[in-house]
Parts: sequence; C-alpha cells; structure tokens
Amino acid sequence: MTITGALVVFTLGWWISFFVVLPIGVRGQFEDGEPVPGTEEGAPSKPMLAKKALWATGGGLLITILAAIIIPRFFSP
Repeated sequence: MTITGALVVFTLGWWISFFVVLPIGVRGQFEDGEPVPGTEEGAPSKPMLAKKALWATGGGLLITILAAIIIPRFFSP
C-alpha cells in the first residue's frame, strides 16, 4: 500500500469511526436540567468531541493497519 493509499484509507476510517462513536454517551440538555436559552432541547449538554476524536483516531489507525495487512495478501496480482 502506498502512502497516498494509506492516507485515503486512514481518512475514510477516521470519519467512519467518528460517526460510529459520535452518539455514545450523549445526553440531551433536557435530560440534564435546564436547557440553554435559544438552543434545541435535544442538543447535547457535553458532547465530549475531543475524547471522541481520539477514539476515532484509534479506529482509523486500526482500519488502516488491517487494510495494509489484508490488501497485499489477498488482492495482489
């Protein structure tokens, strides 16, 4: 796998992992008490985006490593 291919796989894996972990642990403002005026009641009170970005980075690395192992072994000419 080339570096460009690895970057593409990592980017796709990161976004897929990010969308998977995004809803985990989210509580709406209406569940935690008084919503902030002018916002949607279902908006998350603590989205924890930094923690989720780290988890997505780990998922992207895992997907990239698996792709680097699987693609040459089974799909080489």
